[in-house]
Amino acid sequence: MSKVFVVTSGKGGVGKTTATANLGAGLASIGKRVVLVDADIGLRNLDLLLGLENRIVFDLVDVLDKKCRGYKQALIRDKRFESLFLLPAAQSKNKDAVKAEQMKELMDELRKEFDYVLIDCPAGIEGGFRNAIIGADEAIIITNPEISAVRDADRVVGILESENKSKISLIVNRLRSELVKKGQMLSIDDIRGILSIDVLGVVPEDHKILFHSNKGEPVILDKFSPAGDAYRKIVKRLHDPGEPHEEIKQSKNGGLRSFLLKLMRSTMEKLEKGAS
Repeated sequence: MSKVFVVTSGKGGVGKTTATANLGAGLASIGKRVVLVDADIGLRNLDLLLGLENRIVFDLVDVLDKKCRGYKQALIRDKRFESLFLLPAAQSKNKDAVKAEQMKELMDELRKEFDYVLIDCPAGIEGGFRNAIIGADEAIIITNPEISAVRDADRVVGILESENKSKISLIVNRLRSELVKKGQMLSIDDIRGILSIDVLGVVPEDHKILFHSNKGEPVILDKFSPAGDAYRKIVKRLHDPGEPHEEIKQSKNGGLRSFLLKLMRSTMEKLEKGAS
């Protein structure tokens, strides 16, 4: 059965689009038919990370407004994988150009043709976010091990659950184990305890991500990249949820981390009281 995933985050800059590109490339590398849908209208970047920016003719809004002969005319096949396609976002439109019911109808069409549909969702929780999640079966949240990113991710979890998206998993990006051990960065256990969702995988800090992004190449193709290795493990787990999870062992000691956790919980309680 085909699956539609929305890849989202509470804030920008945490690696959501990078994750979408690498998951798509990884699934295509094991022979799955994959389409990546860039739903970040006005802020198109997924094409750059795949090196496909010069091949765009039609975009997502053109498809939804029926300005081309269906979605297939707008698809761009990746030059490295015959089974990987991109449906790019419109760069000169705003997020109001897409309606939720249009996205739902498009996702229903795509799932008939592809094994996996990955939607690169706009960061945050505005209208574009709600349009992107409506047709998804499951959600993957990307966060950094930072207090603000995790707090924003917690808000996204709440919205997804209110929209009846119960299958939610997490990818923690840019983890630095040495800082976790010193108590200067949130650990995986800390983040799991706050968000109460399953961790799909952990991607370590890796300078090669920037190098490959600038070249329009997913880092998952680099056999010597720690981040690439992490994404390969995540892809296996995404395709087969029974795949063993290799947890990163981390020290739970560290006064700064404990202080940050208390601060975050206090802030979240104040926000909840203010909202009520």
